[in-house]
Amino acid sequence: MQCPKCRGNMRTYDRNGVHIEQCENCRGIFLDYGELETLTRMETQFHAAPPPAPGGPAWGAPHHGGHHHGHRRNSWVGMLFSS
Repeated sequence: MQCPKCRGNMRTYDRNGVHIEQCENCRGIFLDYGELETLTRMETQFHAAPPPAPGGPAWGAPHHGGHHHGHRRNSWVGMLFSS
């Protein structure tokens, strides 16, 4: 398949049942009909779920670094191409 923008080669990724085509040249992302809605629904579900329990040190254990930075949940966009 060729990219409709630059005519580069397209590569297909499967992420949670959604097929995403990405151009190897311009890095453009192309979705088939209904896939954007599916991704939007998945993100809504992702943000509605409770955050994962932190895996930090137990109470009373030494804390390295001096400052505590809260764990921030990433968006589905970052998760699309993560391994």
